[in-house]
Amino acid sequence: MAVQKAPKVLLFDIGGVCVVSPFQSILDYERRLGIPPGWINYSLSKAAPDGFWHRLERGEISLDDAFFAGFNEDLHNAERWAAFYSIQAAKNPGMAQEIPPVPNMDGRWLFNDMMTVSTAPDPWMFPALQRLKASGRFILAAMSNTVIFPEGHPLYRGDTHADPIRSIFDVFCSSAHVGLRKPDPRMYEHTLREVDRFARANAATEMGRALGWADGVQPNDVVFLDDIGENLKGGRRMGFRTIKVSLGKAFEAVDELEALTGLQLAGTHPRIPLGSMLNNTKSKL
Repeated sequence: MAVQKAPKVLLFDIGGVCVVSPFQSILDYERRLGIPPGWINYSLSKAAPDGFWHRLERGEISLDDAFFAGFNEDLHNAERWAAFYSIQAAKNPGMAQEIPPVPNMDGRWLFNDMMTVSTAPDPWMFPALQRLKASGRFILAAMSNTVIFPEGHPLYRGDTHADPIRSIFDVFCSSAHVGLRKPDPRMYEHTLREVDRFARANAATEMGRALGWADGVQPNDVVFLDDIGENLKGGRRMGFRTIKVSLGKAFEAVDELEALTGLQLAGTHPRIPLGSMLNNTKSKL
């Protein structure tokens, strides 16, 4: 079996990889309201590419009252609810066959809870990131679908580089600042250009000389970690190697990183999956 060359770049998604997934908030909210699990995910993903969530992540609209009004509309789309409920009822004979009204949800509360939950570093991946950084063997980069919090919002940061997660990365590609979001192929192309530019600009450093950065970065020099299947497919189409980060079980991806890098990366957090319904829902936003 051919031995794969060591990567130059480890490229990370943020939500659900480096920090706790906002999908955990969604699942908890669905549980509390008695909503069939997966509805919120389905509703928002089916609004792509021009739903309010997607437009916010491309930086086309602001996080304001108009956004929350539109976000609520996307969450309460009757046609999508009927399609989703019919799919679920066909799988589960115990569900009522008559389609009930669209569940009533508070989009503003849900959005802010999702964002708050996903500020917490992932207990398995964050120690691995710190050890990868300390190793000095890789360009650490992020490619994330993000939102821009306005001044006055509880999650607003005047200096984003002071963030303990963001400060780890050599290159950070934010969808809301770039105007592109995964899985748009142009987002992957932009990110590859950015990591290539970083490598060449730092080729004369001790680390750059040791790791061959003068040659730049090719797609197969990149290993990309994400929790969403469509985003990983986009990475593979670009030529990246990929690692799937399963919801609530980032320790499995850390194992793969250890095998890939030969480094001891795991921290001391118990290897117990987060949540009890995680295997029943696929991330799609």
